[in-house]
Amino acid sequence: MSALANNYKRKKLSFVKGNGSFLLTSNGQKYLDFVQGIAVNSLGHANKKLVKAINKQSKKLWHVSNAFTIPEGEKLAKKLVERTFANSVIFQNSGAEATEAAIKVARRYFYSIGKEYKNKIICIKNSFHGRTIAAIHASGSKKMTQGFGPKVPGFDHFNFGDHKKLKKIITKNTAAIMIETIMGEGGIKVIPSWCIKEIRNLCNKKGILLILDEVQCGIGRSGKFFAFEYAKVKPDIVPIAKGIGGGFPIGAVLMTKKVAKSMTPGTHGSTFGGNPLAMAVGNAVLDQINNNLLKNVNKMSKYFISNLNILKKKYPKIIKEVRGLGLLIGLQLFNDQNKFIKKLMNNKLLTIRAAENVVRILPPLNVKKSEIDLALKIIDKVCKEYK
Repeated sequence: MSALANNYKRKKLSFVKGNGSFLLTSNGQKYLDFVQGIAVNSLGHANKKLVKAINKQSKKLWHVSNAFTIPEGEKLAKKLVERTFANSVIFQNSGAEATEAAIKVARRYFYSIGKEYKNKIICIKNSFHGRTIAAIHASGSKKMTQGFGPKVPGFDHFNFGDHKKLKKIITKNTAAIMIETIMGEGGIKVIPSWCIKEIRNLCNKKGILLILDEVQCGIGRSGKFFAFEYAKVKPDIVPIAKGIGGGFPIGAVLMTKKVAKSMTPGTHGSTFGGNPLAMAVGNAVLDQINNNLLKNVNKMSKYFISNLNILKKKYPKIIKEVRGLGLLIGLQLFNDQNKFIKKLMNNKLLTIRAAENVVRILPPLNVKKSEIDLALKIIDKVCKEYK
């Protein structure tokens, strides 16, 4: 009997080794991993440059307090600023911490300019921003908040796409609108560019901040460095995690100069955030998220989604919709996706569920065409069994 708490419904499957897009069990069975730690292993398993970076840094220095300057963190922050809208970065350890920090930054900004009453955040109902107490209440999901009362105040919600409701719930107390540019857990729902532009304009008009949560869809997964780049907007705050560490726990909040000014010494902290070991890995990841890799994401995405739509036409009673952008892909099914995912796993393809009966497919960003062909072959086989 496991000594671990039962808060995860773990499959009776474990792995001892990984290489690129594949995982190996202790008895040598090989699985095509299109979960990749839920969009975390952006460069696949055991990436040589990441292994080299972590080995090199581990022999020098793992951790020091943020009471001291950490050169590796300074270097990574500079790279992020040079490639994005941001002027400042706060490093964390996870996506949940990053979104929590984003909320703090938004509230602290208005406090710093004498508008402490502006402290409410508007989010999409049934979105996902992490598993902390504040983050689950930001989600507006009854399922996630059940048993974790009392309700954390400070969050208002609107339904996906309901801009009329969004405009109505903005009050003098609203500090920011926080949305995922692509809703991952929510069913691989891409927020259209026109929608993001309209929300940016609304924020400008109302004098509030725009927080775009790119924890899952950022760092190249969409085919651009950030998914909001498709809309050609400039957010005020962006929490990131997952892909930036390539498998090592790293989170961060990116901010404009305007809001970053409010984060003075003592306003926020993280014991492990920005430690030398994590920063060394982050630098090695970012060095590989270049134009060539993004070209591969777009090329493989176009090929994968095109062929998935062919399977949709071939199996119209099984596949309802192909969703996604870049290599953040979802298959919405008519029938139970859990059964479908299990059958894929039995055929050595690993995927994961999302809301709205969606099978989430998350290859590494450096996935090969032959690996996508293998995945398509397995999906076709499983669909055929459903006929």
